[in-house]
Amino acid sequence: KAWRILTRRYGADLCFTPMFNAKFFIEPKNELYRKEQWNTDEKDRPVIVQLCGNDPDIMLKAGKLVEDKCDAIDVNLGCPQHIAKRGHYGSFLMGEWDLIESIVKKLHENLSVPVTCKIRVYPDMEKTIKYAKMLENAGCQMLTVHARYREQKGHNTGLANWEYIKKIKENVKIPVVANGNILYYEDIQRCIDETGADAVMSGEGVLYNPGIFRPGYLPVWHYAEEYLNIYKEYPESSTLGSIRAHLFKLFNPCLHLHIDLRARLAKASDLEELFNIVYEFKKRLIVSNFFFK
Repeated sequence: KAWRILTRRYGADLCFTPMFNAKFFIEPKNELYRKEQWNTDEKDRPVIVQLCGNDPDIMLKAGKLVEDKCDAIDVNLGCPQHIAKRGHYGSFLMGEWDLIESIVKKLHENLSVPVTCKIRVYPDMEKTIKYAKMLENAGCQMLTVHARYREQKGHNTGLANWEYIKKIKENVKIPVVANGNILYYEDIQRCIDETGADAVMSGEGVLYNPGIFRPGYLPVWHYAEEYLNIYKEYPESSTLGSIRAHLFKLFNPCLHLHIDLRARLAKASDLEELFNIVYEFKKRLIVSNFFFK
């Protein structure tokens, strides 16, 4: 939640939670996990809860646990990672349209909030368009299109092909959110102009620059300090591990130049130490004039 609050302060209109595995999320023994990972309030709205899974009933149970405190439920059909392959969810359901349709329909018919979906695309444009229309007909009320194939990840990520987003937008009536290649503020309007999308999503770019949705530039330590202050105000909003992970992303461009601080950050076990590390980064980067976006 702390990271979402930060991005909202700098122009993000809508935020998604991390992806929750529905099967794991609903188990009674994981109540502590749910409390740590899923918490929100009026400062953190609108928010969409992102679920993954391959069982319509389990997905519905997970949705029921959060529907009263969120603005929509998102079915993640785009995760390309090995954990998704092993768990049989995300983009590894792309060959099972009947199952996908039953999940979306189940949620749409039984939840009090809208159902949205996030997808990757097929090499075949026409198949991708049919896929999007199937989701719309099943009850998907907003579609996020990550315009890369399932195989485009890691070293093979490459560029997203916005032409897919444009064609999908032309063939469905629901709002379409463009995802992929959104790394700078200037990319946002360019993407909307080229695709006709209703909005854009940044998954990776926003991790390096939480101010991506506004013009202008602030030094990275500004975001880091504000982020820690939000966490200080809302200590239940994140885990210390999540805080460290976000700081690693923020300072990633210069970590190789400050190995000692990288080691300290990896081991930091309290908020005071994190503030000290950020302050030290700030001093060194100002002296070296290492400003980065």
